[in-house]
Amino acid sequence: MTTISTWLRIELRRRWRPLAVLALLVAFATTTVLTAFAGARRGETAVDRLLARTLPATIAVLPNQPEFDWEKIRALPQVETLTLFPVSGFGVDGIPWTDHVDAFPPVDDQLLRTIERPVVLDGRLPDQTRVDEVLVSPLFLGSYDRKIGDQLTLRLPAQEQIKREDYDPATGEPFLGPAIKATIVGVMRSGWYAEDVGSKGGVLPTSALVTRYRDNLIGPASFINALVRLKGGTADIEGFREGLAAASRRNDIDVWDLDAKFQQPRRDMNHFEAVSLMAFGLAALAAAIVLVGQSVARYAAATAADLQVLRAVGLANRQGIVLASAAPFLAALAGATLGVAGAAVASLWMPIGAAALVESAPGFDVDWLVLGAGWVLVPALVVVGAGGAAALALVIRQGEGSSRRSVVALTAARLGLPLPMVIGARLALEPGRGRSAVPVRPALLGAVAGVLGVLAAFTFSAGVHDAATTPERFGQTHQLEAYVGFNGQDMGEVKDLLPAIAGDPQVASVNDSRIAVAESVGTTKPTSVTTYTYAPTGGPFPVVMLEGRLPAAADEIVLAPVTAGRMEADVGGQVRLASGGGPVTMKVTGIGFLPSGSHNDYSDGAWATSAGYDRLFAGASVSFKFHLAHVTLRPGADPKAVAARLSAIGPGFAPPEPLPALRKIRDVEALPIVLAGFLAVLAVGAVGHALATAVRRRRHEVAVLRALGMTRPQTRWAVVTQATLLALVGLAVGVPLGVALGRTVWRLVADFMPLDYLVPVAFWALLLIAPVALLLANLLAAWPGRIAARLRIGHVLRTE
Repeated sequence: MTTISTWLRIELRRRWRPLAVLALLVAFATTTVLTAFAGARRGETAVDRLLARTLPATIAVLPNQPEFDWEKIRALPQVETLTLFPVSGFGVDGIPWTDHVDAFPPVDDQLLRTIERPVVLDGRLPDQTRVDEVLVSPLFLGSYDRKIGDQLTLRLPAQEQIKREDYDPATGEPFLGPAIKATIVGVMRSGWYAEDVGSKGGVLPTSALVTRYRDNLIGPASFINALVRLKGGTADIEGFREGLAAASRRNDIDVWDLDAKFQQPRRDMNHFEAVSLMAFGLAALAAAIVLVGQSVARYAAATAADLQVLRAVGLANRQGIVLASAAPFLAALAGATLGVAGAAVASLWMPIGAAALVESAPGFDVDWLVLGAGWVLVPALVVVGAGGAAALALVIRQGEGSSRRSVVALTAARLGLPLPMVIGARLALEPGRGRSAVPVRPALLGAVAGVLGVLAAFTFSAGVHDAATTPERFGQTHQLEAYVGFNGQDMGEVKDLLPAIAGDPQVASVNDSRIAVAESVGTTKPTSVTTYTYAPTGGPFPVVMLEGRLPAAADEIVLAPVTAGRMEADVGGQVRLASGGGPVTMKVTGIGFLPSGSHNDYSDGAWATSAGYDRLFAGASVSFKFHLAHVTLRPGADPKAVAARLSAIGPGFAPPEPLPALRKIRDVEALPIVLAGFLAVLAVGAVGHALATAVRRRRHEVAVLRALGMTRPQTRWAVVTQATLLALVGLAVGVPLGVALGRTVWRLVADFMPLDYLVPVAFWALLLIAPVALLLANLLAAWPGRIAARLRIGHVLRTE
């Protein structure tokens, strides 16, 4: 220990600057890697941590029936607690209704108490007996520049409006009922009220609002639906469905498994973001191993060279390795400590993306497992690297080891190529021996990894950009839609309306979409299947098919991919569905996407022919829940102009709501580019280090060649050849592997989302990768080439 402490004092006095730089490099790398890993773990568990604190509802029950008897449902043995909400809304002064900030007001005080008990992020829960207190979600404050204590003016429908069957705030008709001044008393988050990517937040009033203004929120034709928490969780859903059917004498009531419908997609999205963060962290770790590792190796090798003088007085190899590793270990320990502290501070901004919207404890968080492991492993890795470099230097100094010759360099010499090309090939591909050894393999791997990673990231990014800007990838092939009926009642003569719509010169097709919900029969897990009729007018209605074909007969059906997965159904197989009458067996002819609706998203539901739909819902209490006209326009058509024309002959037409999946995929659109940047830094660092090290360590060889007649321009061109050869190796190996890797990863993401896979082509990246790589390599060669050309030949030959 006395020898180590003495040597450390000497090292710290004479080389404290390199050690300080090494510590800062270690700190920066440690902060980056640990922040990514800890953020990924935090985001991965965000949904489950939120649900563990909030008494989440198990199911939503949506009979959409006026005067539905909820007391019978409340008495079912599976029900732990139940809360009601009317399917009606309200407005907030200064905020467009189309922002949808109005959460369904609760009918009773069970909400926020025995079910969906929220995490209060700021402020307090409201007094349920007061109409002048509201809760908001976190994004609402930022979206509308509000804070706790601010007042909002809630606008309710007039009683005359809520009594009208055709009343719809979406038409722009203002709320004409009472105005209520309400104070924001708290910011909350729960599973049901969690925000999604692209949301602007929401406002939740108390149950006193419905109690006092019931006639303004619930009309004769209004629906009251329910959130239910089951005693046995999802295991009780099947038993509850049976009890619901018996109590209501209906088996067509839509029952949402909230975990499967909302929480699992959030988990999937958070998992995708976590994997992306982990990939980012691994890329940063690879960069740190190459760049910081080379600094550690250079320091240890230089120290080992200084220790050679002590070998004459009995210094053993093991002692030399320990002494050479001591100072890097201290620097790494200091850097790791700073890095752990930096990662803890960075937790204030974690998790990112969609996971941040369901984080139950935002702010400072210390993941002791990740940070503790990093604090231990980083100094250990540095010691291993320093020890290995020191051992190698001591062995080489004793004359051991041999130099490998490059086949490329030998071939260049035998072909009589110019001297700079031969010398450049040797510098790039031959590691040398002894003090002239250079890190050839890390440079080649860095160049390959850089090109491969950058091209893979840009190829993947091309797929992300295409999906984020093309709704058709998610099955949204129509540009306009309108409600033409609701709950079994059409708003007019739909049979006359659809041909008139299809007759517009800019309309390619209109689909007569009747929509109702059937239940699976005989499946492992009961599944609600939102079924659409495929009944186009004017031309084929485009449907994105992942497999198989559209239905053509009354006993055929197409399932969306998520529904097919839940029902364990494949193309060519059969499924049994029921709705009102007895079970109906239908053959699965394909897997495809659907229009996103109020009771389904694009990957959930089914298509049936009109005859198949009638057969399936023959015994239902109503012939449809919703009736829509989905309109596909011809290329180049102006949706606004067509919507205005169509609205003049029928109900109001408008573009469909933006798909949540588009917003979610945009949320990770920047990660591939950031990853490409990190890998580019890795490549530039590896190649730049190789060029500089080669000139410094092989200056004796260069000096001999200069003494034998090699000119300064030839010396510069030798370094340029070295850099160009490294870049060419990186391009030759990295380009095909990068394209293949980017497409493979995007294929996995497309299956995961799911979405319609289109082979991504990063056109500009493919076009520019070669000239940019060669340009960067030659720019990196400029300074080492200048140093090589200006070597003091006599001085080098005397001292080497």
